[in-house]
Amino acid sequence: MTHLQTMLWLCVASYGFHVVEEFIFDWRNWARQVLHLPARWEDFYVTNCLVIVVGIVAVEIAPEFPTIALGFPGLMLINGTFMHVLPFIRKRGRFSPGLITSILLFWPVGTMTMLAANPDARTVIVALFIGAAMLATPIGFIVLKQR
Repeated sequence: MTHLQTMLWLCVASYGFHVVEEFIFDWRNWARQVLHLPARWEDFYVTNCLVIVVGIVAVEIAPEFPTIALGFPGLMLINGTFMHVLPFIRKRGRFSPGLITSILLFWPVGTMTMLAANPDARTVIVALFIGAAMLATPIGFIVLKQR
């Protein structure tokens, strides 16, 4: 197992803790109230199961496709920043379920995983784009379903 794969496993574990935090602190109701996202618990369960599967796939493909695999920590960094930290700031300190693990796990583990691949700027940009696309996909589907 490569160093990058080990770091990606830490990303998967970090995401597991993140899901637990979101569930315990009622992310669904927060998302409805703050993000105006018509999320259901079923959406939460299915999406987060897929995220864990994607993380495992990232571990497995890392030796051959490191840029694509880095999309997983890219997802963590984007999710933590745009779905938890920025809403916390915009809402003047209203707690966002997932904020604790975003700061304590997503940012440091996601960053260290990116650095483990010794990426160039292009690789980082592509990885963040992949991460953004992974975050936007289920949100887009939820919004489309509502319409």
